[in-house]
Amino acid sequence: MDRFGRKIFLVGLLGALIICTSWGFLVHRTVNQLAIYELRGDLREFFMRHTDYMVKNAPRPDQRRNRDSTEAAKHFIDLEIFGDSSAWKMPMKWEDAVQKFGKDSLLEYGYLPYLVVKIKDSLTTAFRQKNTDSVLFYAADLGHYIGDAHVPLHTSVNYDGQLTNQKGLHSLWESTIPEIELNAYDVSSRHKATYLAHPDQQIWEAIRESYQLLPELFLQEKEVSKRFTDATKFRTQVRRGVEVKSYSSEFAKAYSASLGASINRQLTRSANMIADFIYTSWVDAGKPSFDISYSKKEKKAAKKELKAFRKNKLLKDSLLLARKPGFTD
Repeated sequence: MDRFGRKIFLVGLLGALIICTSWGFLVHRTVNQLAIYELRGDLREFFMRHTDYMVKNAPRPDQRRNRDSTEAAKHFIDLEIFGDSSAWKMPMKWEDAVQKFGKDSLLEYGYLPYLVVKIKDSLTTAFRQKNTDSVLFYAADLGHYIGDAHVPLHTSVNYDGQLTNQKGLHSLWESTIPEIELNAYDVSSRHKATYLAHPDQQIWEAIRESYQLLPELFLQEKEVSKRFTDATKFRTQVRRGVEVKSYSSEFAKAYSASLGASINRQLTRSANMIADFIYTSWVDAGKPSFDISYSKKEKKAAKKELKAFRKNKLLKDSLLLARKPGFTD
């Protein structure tokens, strides 16, 4: 698909995301919340005070696509375009990548891992300046882009299965399945935010792990399809006056079962890395302190949340904000 065609597709995809509460909404909001619990000490307390902001604004980069024509390329990287084994061979630094491939190519075929490092640096500056508004802004955006790096189809030119007669695979993997099955996911973690000496290497490792999931992702769609007819594999709905064809819930469940826990694992990895990047930014800024005073009631509520997170009871105890009214639009 040419550059113009991709932009048209992304606009259409954004509309679908807004309607169906996708990875861009449900899971992005979920991982931003989970990452907060993995932070340490005063830093965790600071972000717990602003959990609503972090969750509500997790989809903001997707929403910017409507008004910012430069936004789309920030969310992906079409690795095949940059040569054989590019996930292992591309330069770590933006300046080196520009010199090797040209800025125009990166702006057309994506530069997600380079953007993550740039936003991490902006978050570090915001921490150093103790600018609360900027800290929250960059932290929420950073969470979104790190989440995108854990979606395999954000690493391929075949981003919707359109090149292999599997169109619609993108929203199936990152939208339909999590929406159906999130209540059964393990959204707990024992991970504690860890300092990253080389954040650029870590985001590239995430990109590689995502890319390596693609063969199985494509294969299992074809294998599961053998058990379905077109009538049972797809459904047609009218959304805002437009007829939209998508995978059926029955197919989504069967496909998810064939993939095992891979989507759940990518969700967890997203949260872990978000926590690591936020913590690293704070450490690199000199570990600035923020004046936070909690009432006994607030301390009790925070303790309850942390306990529920560690025991995988956030959903059961209705503490996952992404599932609450006001956070699902």
